[in-house]
Amino acid sequence: MKGYSFGYPSSTAGEVVFNTGLSGYTEALTDPSYKGQILTLANPIVGNGGVPDTAALDEIGLRRFLESDGIKVSGLLVLDYSNEYSHWQATRSLGEWLQEEQVPALYGIDTRMLSKLIRDKGTVLGKIEFEGQPVEFADPNKQNLIAEVSTKEVKIYGRGNPIKVVAVDCGLKHNIIRLLVKRGAEVHLVPWDHDFTGMDYDGLIISGGPGDPMKAQEVIQNVRKVLESNRPEPLFGISMGHLITGIAAGATSYKMQMANRGQNQPVLNAVNGQAVITAQNHGYAIDSSALPPGWKPLFVNANDQTNEGIMHETRSIFTVQFYPDANPGPRDTEFLFDSFISLVKRGKGTTIPLVLPKAGATASRVEVSKVLILGSGGLSIGQAGEFDYSGSQAVKALKEENVKVVLMNPNIASVQTNETGLKQADAVYFLPITPQFVIEVIKAEYPDGLMLGMGGQTALNCGVELFKQGVLQQYGVKVLGTSVESIMATEDRKLFSDKLTELNEKIAPSLAVESVEDALKAAEKICYPVMIRSAYALGGLGSGICHDKESLLDLSTKAFAMTNQILVEKSVVGWKEIEFEVVRDAADNCIAVCNMENIDAMGIHTGDSVVVAPSQTLNNEEFQMLRDRAIKVVRHLGIVGECNIQFALHPTSLEYYIIEVNARLSRSSALASKATGYPLAFIAAKIALGIPLPEIKNVVTGKTSACFEPSLDYIVTKIPRWDLDRFQHTSNRIGSSMKSVGEVMAIGRTFEESFQKALRMCHPSVDGFVSHLPMNKAWPAIVDLQKELSEPSSTRIYAIAK
Repeated sequence: MKGYSFGYPSSTAGEVVFNTGLSGYTEALTDPSYKGQILTLANPIVGNGGVPDTAALDEIGLRRFLESDGIKVSGLLVLDYSNEYSHWQATRSLGEWLQEEQVPALYGIDTRMLSKLIRDKGTVLGKIEFEGQPVEFADPNKQNLIAEVSTKEVKIYGRGNPIKVVAVDCGLKHNIIRLLVKRGAEVHLVPWDHDFTGMDYDGLIISGGPGDPMKAQEVIQNVRKVLESNRPEPLFGISMGHLITGIAAGATSYKMQMANRGQNQPVLNAVNGQAVITAQNHGYAIDSSALPPGWKPLFVNANDQTNEGIMHETRSIFTVQFYPDANPGPRDTEFLFDSFISLVKRGKGTTIPLVLPKAGATASRVEVSKVLILGSGGLSIGQAGEFDYSGSQAVKALKEENVKVVLMNPNIASVQTNETGLKQADAVYFLPITPQFVIEVIKAEYPDGLMLGMGGQTALNCGVELFKQGVLQQYGVKVLGTSVESIMATEDRKLFSDKLTELNEKIAPSLAVESVEDALKAAEKICYPVMIRSAYALGGLGSGICHDKESLLDLSTKAFAMTNQILVEKSVVGWKEIEFEVVRDAADNCIAVCNMENIDAMGIHTGDSVVVAPSQTLNNEEFQMLRDRAIKVVRHLGIVGECNIQFALHPTSLEYYIIEVNARLSRSSALASKATGYPLAFIAAKIALGIPLPEIKNVVTGKTSACFEPSLDYIVTKIPRWDLDRFQHTSNRIGSSMKSVGEVMAIGRTFEESFQKALRMCHPSVDGFVSHLPMNKAWPAIVDLQKELSEPSSTRIYAIAK
C-alpha cells in the first residue's frame, strides 16, 4: 500500500503493530515497549494537538510530556494527519518532531484494513520503503530489545524519600517512576542485567519493555534468585516484568495469536471479580493453566480469557500484564501502586489480596416479572424523538430476559409502539406521561418494576413525583436502575452542588434560589455574567446567560413561571464543552463508553451544538483527567445504568467545571449509541435487572464482554436542524435553551468527510461547508462577520466558511 510521508524520509523495517487508543500519541511514540515496531494508530486523525515541549522536565527531572528520552517506534502509520495543530501546550507539529528524531511516518494508510490483518495474522513484519531506498524485512523479536532500551547506569529519583524501591529497567516508562516518587519512594533505576539480588531495598519493581522475554535471561536469573531466596520484600512485575517473573517462577510464556494492544482492554480481578479498563501492548502471555505450586491468577482478560496477572499465595509478590501506570490510557488500575506501597509498609506475611481496594456490592438479579417503561412525552420541539431509540432497546433487552413489558408512550408513530415486529412490548398504553395516567396504568397492570431512564426528562420528572406521592411504595413498584434519590440529587441543583462538594470536585460557583429577589442577590455575589439553569427542565428551558441585572430579572421571571428553583452560576462561556457517556452496574463496574466534544464553545445547549466524536482537541492528560472525574462522580451519585456527564474545560489550562449529570438516557446517549455501535439503552436495561456488566455479551461479536470502551477509527459529526426562518421576525441566535427541531448524524473516515456529509443531510440545498446560506437565502448587504462568528446562531457554520 502507498502513503504520503510526513516524517523523516528514510526506509525502515520492523514488526507492524496497532494501537486503538484515542488519545496520547506523544506518550505512545515514546513508550519503550514499541522498540523495533512500526506503530499503526487507529485514531482517525493524528496531529491535531501538535507536540508539546519535548525537552521540558518535571519536578523529578524526567521528560514532562514523554515516557522516555525520545521516540522509540521504528515508524508510524496513520489514516489522516493534520499538519495544522491547535493546543495550548503545543510548540510544533508532529511531523516536525518526527523529522527531528529521524523517524519515518506515512498518512493515507488504510489503518482499519491493516489492523484487521494484524489481528488475524498475529505477527506481521513490514517495512516503510522510500523510492531508491530498498530495505530488507527484519524481525525485531530476534534481538534483545530490552538491552537496547534499558538504562546503562544506575539512576536515583526522589532522593531522600523514606521507601527505597529498586526498579529494573527492561524498558521502563517514566510514569512508573513518577507514581512511585509521588507515593514516597526513592527509586533506584538499574540496568536490565544489573545484579540487584544483593541490594538493600524495601520493594522491587520489574518494569515493562519490548520483545521476547526469553531474550532477557540475565534478569530472569536474577528474579529467580530473589524468588528462591525467600526475601520478604514485595515484588511487583509490570507487563514484561510480569512475563519475566512468571518465567522465573517456573511458568511458561507463549506468543499470542492475537496480541492485546490498545487502551480499552477489559480485565477482571480474580480476587473480587471487579472489572477494570486497561492499556496494553503485548504479544506474549503466561499460560495460567500451568502455574507452579503456590501461584494463582490475579487478573484475567474479560475478552479472550488470557492471563493478565499472577500472585503468590503466601508472599508479597504480584504481577500484571497491563500498564497500571497508563500514560497513555485509562488510570483505573493506578491503585496497584498504592497496594504495592501498602505491602512495603505492612511487611512480611502480607499478600496482595489484603491490600487491594474493597470491591463494590455484589450485583444480584432483581426479581421482577412485569416492568412498566415510561416512554417520552409527546413529540414536540426540544424533546422526545430521540428517546424512541432508547425505549425500543429497553423493550428488546427486557424481553430477552423473559420479563413482561408494559409501555406507556403517547406517540403512535414511533418504533417502540409498533404492533408488529421483533420483541415488542406486551402491552402499550397511548397515554400522556403524567402521574395521574401512570397511576391508572399501575392499577390496571400491577407491574412490580418501573424504568424511568428511557423517556427523557418527562419520564424522570413523572417518576420523581410518583415517588414523592408515595404511589410506588403503595403499589409495591420497584424503581429499576438508578434510585429516585440519586435522580433527585442530579436534578435538584442545590443537592447536586452539595454532592460534588462532598467529593471536592470542581463545579462553577453557584447558588440555588427560589425567588427572583434571591436570584438578583446571588448574581451580585457571583458577579456578572452569570448563567441561570432551571431544575427539572426539558431542553434547557428557562436557562440562559445574563450579562446584567435587567436581563437576569427578565429571564428569572420567565424561569420561575415553570419551576420553583433555579441555579445562578458563574458563566463559563467560551470554554470547551466535553461530554462522556458513562455506564455503571450495581457491582460498581464502570466504563466511559463515548466521549464527545462540541465544536461550539460553552453557552449553547448541547442539542443546539455541532458535536464531534471522538473529541479532537484533547491531549491524553486532559482526556484521562475528565474520564477519571466522570467515573468518580457517577460512582458517588450511585448511578446504576447509563448517564451523561458534561464538563466545561478551560481552553488554555487544565481548569474544568462539572456542569451537569443526566441520570438517564439523553439525546447525547442516542447519538453515542449510534456513533459507537454500543447499545447504551439495551445494556442499561440489563444492568437495571441486576446483571453485572462483565456478564453481558457484546452484541456485535457475541463472544466478548460488553464491559469495554469502544474505540473509533472514524469521525462522527452531529449537526442540529433549525427552522427559525419559518417564523418571521424571529431571531436566529441560539443559546442555552434548545431551539433545534432535529439533528443529523454522519460518519466518515476523516473529519472533512463526516462534516460535509452532515451539512448536506441537514440542508440538501447546500453542498456542505460553503459560504452561502441554506435555501439559497442571501446574506445581508452588509455583514458584520466578527459579530456572526462571536455570537452563536443557526448560520454560524456558514459564516465561518464565508
